[in-house]
Amino acid sequence: MAARMATFASPTAILRGTLGGLLTHPQFPIFTTHKTVFPQFALHPTSRTPLSGKFIPFFHIDNMFPLIRRKLKVEVEQWICHVVHALKGHDTDVLLKGVGDKNAVEAIKRILEMARRASSRREVLHTDFLTPPILKESMMALEKLADVKVVAVGGYPQAERCRLSVGHLEVMTTDPDIVAAMSISGNFGFQSCSHGDFLGAILGTGITREKLGDINLQGEKGAQILVVPELVDFLITSLDKVGNVTVSCSKIPLLALEYEPPRTKSLKAVEASLRVDALASAGFKISRSKLVDLISSGDVRINWAPVTKNGTTLKTGDIVSVSGKGRLKIGEINTTRKGKFAVELIQYL
Repeated sequence: MAARMATFASPTAILRGTLGGLLTHPQFPIFTTHKTVFPQFALHPTSRTPLSGKFIPFFHIDNMFPLIRRKLKVEVEQWICHVVHALKGHDTDVLLKGVGDKNAVEAIKRILEMARRASSRREVLHTDFLTPPILKESMMALEKLADVKVVAVGGYPQAERCRLSVGHLEVMTTDPDIVAAMSISGNFGFQSCSHGDFLGAILGTGITREKLGDINLQGEKGAQILVVPELVDFLITSLDKVGNVTVSCSKIPLLALEYEPPRTKSLKAVEASLRVDALASAGFKISRSKLVDLISSGDVRINWAPVTKNGTTLKTGDIVSVSGKGRLKIGEINTTRKGKFAVELIQYL
């Protein structure tokens, strides 16, 4: 199974380097107020130095642990657990500070909480299939969590949509078996079906998009798809038609997947602006007013995130998808002599 893996440092590995800063933080007043957790090492209330007359740096604390543990064993252990927990549980807002796609914030928050829960309970938890932007942002955020191992699984190396498995370093010892492959077979020689046709038929059975991974077309033979394992039997009995073609579904090994680059068709459009309603209506051959209605109903997405404004501008590399119509990619953009935009639209077939 193709998997992308990352492991991150233990909090104990960074405790010594960061604890000094935490000791002066308002949430950790152990050595900053008079007679707190360790009164024998409390700071003087006026000079803010230890009663010995000198500030005790962190590297000297190791020498004091035997004495402290004899007198305050329980308090020390609770304190250490508190600090380690704080290092592991970075503030969510800090972890999300670098997220570029604001539409992905809530989804990434849920994934971070799942990772923390899995690590603290020493178990392994799995997400549904994630879009490429959320997958990328989640992996970047998870890198900042300690004692967490994360594996991305899409079924094959080039997979766009992947699931994440997160858990404690000590319990994630093997690649998770969380993606299943299926073959959808039928006689498509007389009626070819697009990616959107297969997607619409699968979602028409009642499952949600998050339970479905990539769809790889196979021309006249049909398609191969990736799904969560628990839905394999359901699709075998429920999916019997794609378009007007009768189909049969079966489970296949991941190693039997046949990946080919998607078939595309390139066309040119000349528009006065780079607005999504202008370019998408040209690319999908639908009226601009109809496209506006689709945007209002949440059926238009840019880079897998719903778009809510007709005037949202597009740039090279953006992926625009319309429910039931498929998707297209914005290619090269040039300016004409009259100041308009000549845009290459790459439509996925």
